[in-house]
Amino acid sequence: MRKLLLCVPMMLFLAGCFPAKVSPAEELALTIRGEYLEMTACSAHLAVTADYGQRVYQYQMEASVEGEDMTLTLTAPETVAGMTARFSGEEGTLEYDGVWTETGALDGDGLTPVSAFPALLEAARSGYITACALEEEDTLLRVDCGDPTGSPGQGREIALWFDASSHALVKGEISVDGFRVILCQCASFTEN
Repeated sequence: MRKLLLCVPMMLFLAGCFPAKVSPAEELALTIRGEYLEMTACSAHLAVTADYGQRVYQYQMEASVEGEDMTLTLTAPETVAGMTARFSGEEGTLEYDGVWTETGALDGDGLTPVSAFPALLEAARSGYITACALEEEDTLLRVDCGDPTGSPGQGREIALWFDASSHALVKGEISVDGFRVILCQCASFTEN
C-alpha cells in the first residue's frame, strides 16, 4: 500500500515534466507567426467589406508594406479610386487631391476599413492565439486571436486564414462583440 501511495505522486510529478503534445495546426501557426515576425515587406490586393449594421461598404485596395511603412491605395469603388492611406508606425494619413471619405469607426478603438489590414498583420505577428485548426482538407489554417482575459464573443476578435503550404494570408475577419464588422479577402499576397 505504501508503494502505491508513493507511486501516484511520482507519476503526477513526472507527467508535469513533459510538455503537452502540440497539434499540427498549432505547430503550423507558430511557424507562420515566426515568418510574419521576420517579414519586412509584402504586398497584396485586398477586397474589404465593412459592415456597420445599417450600412455595408465594399472597397478594393492595393497594399504595400515596407518595414514599418504601409501604403494602401483604394482601387474601387470608382468614386474613391486613387485615395491613398499611408501608415508609418503608429501615425497614418489619408490623401487624395483634397478629397476625404469618412465612413466612421467600427469600434471604440478607431477600427476603419483602411486600418483593417494593418490590424490583421499585427494579429498574425503578435495576437493572442485562442484557437487554430486546419480546414478544407488541410489546405487552410485558421487562427483565431482575441483578448486572453476576455470572454468569447466580447471585444475585438480576429480570425485569420493562411494557405497551409505557402503561408500566404488568404482572408481575415474582425469581429466586435460577436458581430463581424470586417471581412478582408487577400488576393496575390506575396512576401517581397
